[in-house]
Amino acid sequence: MSSVPVIAQTAGKGAARSAAKRRRNKVGGADRRPGWITYTLLGIVLLVSVYPLLYVFLLGSSDQLTISQNPIPSLIPQGNLLENFSRVFESNIPLLKGFVNSMIVAVLQSLSVVVFSTLAGYSFAKLRFRGRGPLLVFVIATMAIPTQLGIVPLFIVMSEIGWSGKLIAVIVPGMVTAFGVFWMTQYLENALPFELIEAARMDGASMIRTFWHVAMPAARPAAAMLALFTFIGSWTAFFWPFIILNGSNPTLPMVIQQLQANYFQDYSLIMAGVLLSTLPLIFVFLFAGRQLVAGIMQGAVKG
Repeated sequence: MSSVPVIAQTAGKGAARSAAKRRRNKVGGADRRPGWITYTLLGIVLLVSVYPLLYVFLLGSSDQLTISQNPIPSLIPQGNLLENFSRVFESNIPLLKGFVNSMIVAVLQSLSVVVFSTLAGYSFAKLRFRGRGPLLVFVIATMAIPTQLGIVPLFIVMSEIGWSGKLIAVIVPGMVTAFGVFWMTQYLENALPFELIEAARMDGASMIRTFWHVAMPAARPAAAMLALFTFIGSWTAFFWPFIILNGSNPTLPMVIQQLQANYFQDYSLIMAGVLLSTLPLIFVFLFAGRQLVAGIMQGAVKG
């Protein structure tokens, strides 16, 4: 197919503009611009996604009397947000301890999931061993099993080894995930050429050194995405921590639940606590959102 400059020289500028327009409108072309339907759908998705957070913010900035008179808040924020934050801190819930515990669990699980999932993904993607295919299928199949089915035996195991009520009982079961293994396998399958691995081995690098200096840099975008999503999942997890931990050693979602139990009618106070627990995640997205999007896009293209 002739290029646009060649068409302009041979057939004139009008033909060149028509050819360029046809190429832009070609389905699946790289220069195709989205139409108003795409922007409308994206706008609707954005509004639906932002509305719950906006609703929490509006209720958290209001007071209980106003909420009881009008459950649907005004779109104009009220001036009680800082006061409600102060009331949350002054309440008898262990907010600081829950924050520290959630931070410990989320950070340790994010690091461990990235390391172990990348190790497993590198093995499945670039190493050849007997049973590789069936084992990968088995790992992926575990994602179809509901988490609730394993709660009872997991609780029995944790009680038998003396971990009941301790943070380690929350951290260890989430140190590696089937989704993380699948994601890193799919990414490294195409993102890491065999030639780099062979070159490292020819230079005398061991298996672990090859993984650390060759595979890990190549997996950085996908690993960043996996770490962020693992952090969010760990930070918001409630079901298993609520079962295995006690009220004296809670995570942040458990603390917010205690706030709701103590002040079940004061929705302004409850929403202020929910907003406080959400602020760290918002800061994470603000500072790491670009890396997150890059990891998702590169994983989608390469996976």
